[in-house]
Parts: sequence; C-alpha cells; structure tokens
Amino acid sequence: QVQLVESGGGLVQAGESLRLSCAYSGSIININVMGWYRQAPGKQRERVATAIALSGSTNYADSVKGRFTISRDNAKNTVYLQMNSLKPEDTAVYYCNLGTIFPVRDYWGQGTQVTVSS
Repeated sequence: QVQLVESGGGLVQAGESLRLSCAYSGSIININVMGWYRQAPGKQRERVATAIALSGSTNYADSVKGRFTISRDNAKNTVYLQMNSLKPEDTAVYYCNLGTIFPVRDYWGQGTQVTVSS
C-alpha cells in the first residue's frame, strides 16, 4: 500500500551530514522526475532538489546549492538526498516525490524528520 518510504532522518549538530533514502516499490515504473521537498513548522513546502531521469539534469534550491546532492540507484529502487554541512535552517520534514509517465502519476512519501541543532 505504501509505495514510497523515506528514511535516514534524525537529529544532528550543525555542520554534520545525513543521507536520506527514498525506497520505492518496484511497481513504480517509468520514473521521469524525482525530487525532494521539505516543510518546516509554520512554513510552506519548499522544493529542495529535483532531477530528470533521462537527462540527469538537476536543480537545487539556492539555500542548499553546493551542500545537497540528489541521486538514484535503479538497481536498489532508491532515491537519495545527500545533505552535507547541515544548518539549523535545514530543519524540516523531508518528503520524496516521484513523477512517472506511462502512466502519468505523482507519488509522495510520508516524510522523514530532520532536525539540526546549533
């Protein structure tokens, strides 16, 4: 029933790193877009990183450029978000998103909490 499961969140100190994982069901095929979003308390959802599967092109929010990297391991059915040099302002619930074609569908995970202390 749950087709996307995020993991890897936790409590870290500023300057440390985390790698988030998004494991998705093998029934999800023809992924063309993948992304990570986050939402902090009292704030709107923010697009953190996106990638196009075919071209490999990526886009990052200005606030995370040079620190975060989105990637995918097809064999493991997993999308990753490597987060380095974490800052307190990175604290949020992080959500994985997959977009497919044939059929056209949009998938979301349940989110994983990332908390960065000073």
